[in-house]
Amino acid sequence: MDASFIVYRNLHKRFGENEVLRGDGVEVLRGETLVILCGSGSGKSVLLKHTIGLMVPDRGRVVVDGIDLTGLSEEALMPVRKKVGMLFQGSALFDSMDVFENVAYALREHTELSEEEIDARVREKLALVELDETVLTRMPSDLSGGMRKRVALARAIALEPEGILYDEPTTGLDPITARAINTLIRNLQRTLKVTSV
Repeated sequence: MDASFIVYRNLHKRFGENEVLRGDGVEVLRGETLVILCGSGSGKSVLLKHTIGLMVPDRGRVVVDGIDLTGLSEEALMPVRKKVGMLFQGSALFDSMDVFENVAYALREHTELSEEEIDARVREKLALVELDETVLTRMPSDLSGGMRKRVALARAIALEPEGILYDEPTTGLDPITARAINTLIRNLQRTLKVTSV
């Protein structure tokens, strides 16, 4: 088995006159936690979105668990997306669904689990992010920023991915909540043995 889980090779991405990725390349080892620090607008979110095929590079390659994403169709990207969960910067919860439905969504779409198994998996993942069943029927608009991040993280790990991408996971949170989310991320990495970026 290859020691590298994610490989970015000579990535280039331009939006109009603004070249955001300029030949960037990095290898993320299996089980590693890699932190990317740079200024606002420098391409962190763009790089992460390339990892699950939400963006396509102008040049270069992204390889996830040995699969080159170059030219893959939406259907062919599905196995890769199941291997890599993503916590989006704004949490990206479905406003019209309660907490349970948000976490259960990918399980219903991409697994053959029974409703009982889905219920158990949702509760298990919420417990991993330190939320209990009292939040199951709450809507995203009724949650604090920190709770929304936790629900989004539970959704990101629902399919039990091998890697998790965190797009500025503490943006917009107060320092105490941000510290709690950072601790939670580190604990999840140790507990689940996932690759984290």
